[in-house]
Amino acid sequence: MPLMTWTDKLSVGVKELDEDHKQLVGMINTLYDGMSKGKGKETLGPILDGLIGYARFHFGHEEEFFAKSEYPHAAAHKAEHNNFTRQVLDIQTRLRSGAAGSLSLEGMNFLKNWLVVHIQGSDKKYGAHFNANGIY
Repeated sequence: MPLMTWTDKLSVGVKELDEDHKQLVGMINTLYDGMSKGKGKETLGPILDGLIGYARFHFGHEEEFFAKSEYPHAAAHKAEHNNFTRQVLDIQTRLRSGAAGSLSLEGMNFLKNWLVVHIQGSDKKYGAHFNANGIY
C-alpha cells in the first residue's frame, strides 16, 4: 500500500510541474515500500539519493519558471526548497552513517507531509501566475 496517492488536489495547473510532482510522489512511495519491507541502507540509500537528485531537478525547474515569469514570491519559495533540501540531506547523512532504521516512519511522514503541504500551499500560489505568463 503506497504512503501517498496523487490526486487532482495536488495539481498546480502546470503540466510539467504536475508531472514532476507525480514523479516525487512515486519516489517517496518506492522509498516507503523499501523501508516497510525492512530493506537495508544498501537498498534505501540509492533510492533516497535518487529522490534528492530529482527534488533538486524539480526545484530548479520551478525556479526557472520563477525567473521566466518574474514570480514575486520566488525568494520565499526558494528558501522553502533550501530548507527541505537541508532536512533531507540530514536524513541521508544519518542513513549513510548508521542503520537503515534512521529512515523511520517519522522520516517518511515528514517527506509526505512536506510535499503535500508545499504543493497545496506554496506551489498552488504560483499556478495562476505562471498560467497568466504563458506557462501551462
